[in-house]
Amino acid sequence: MANGESPSLDQPRPLPGGYGNRLFLYVMRRMATAGVNDAHAANAMLGAFGRSYRRPLVLMRAMMLEMARTSSRKILIAPCCCSRMTSDEALMMQAIGGALRSPRSAYEDVAALLGNDHALGALTCLQAVAQAHCDLGRPLDLYAAG
Repeated sequence: MANGESPSLDQPRPLPGGYGNRLFLYVMRRMATAGVNDAHAANAMLGAFGRSYRRPLVLMRAMMLEMARTSSRKILIAPCCCSRMTSDEALMMQAIGGALRSPRSAYEDVAALLGNDHALGALTCLQAVAQAHCDLGRPLDLYAAG
């Protein structure tokens, strides 16, 4: 944040459509608040992916840890009960939605989210999570229906 700007939890964006998008957002929020080993996050992945839940769960954990390690700013995440997204969450959803089909713009989004240009590891994690969700029938795309 620049010039002493204080963080606020304004939520300018509505929740994304699509089950995969909402699952990703819920798990991200749970892991951000309760840690990467949160049982509710793991249960949500199990419910969505069945016996194939481990791959997206482990990749999601790696993504969260990589983003925490490389970020030079606070990333504002809303509680799970919120019906709207913060600007940071919206930027994250935009980045992961385009991670597979438009890596250059996804890199720029991740770099803006992290507040630095050391975003290649985080982008790679986003791509792995997006690919896992896609492979298992829950694609991450802001323009997905239902």
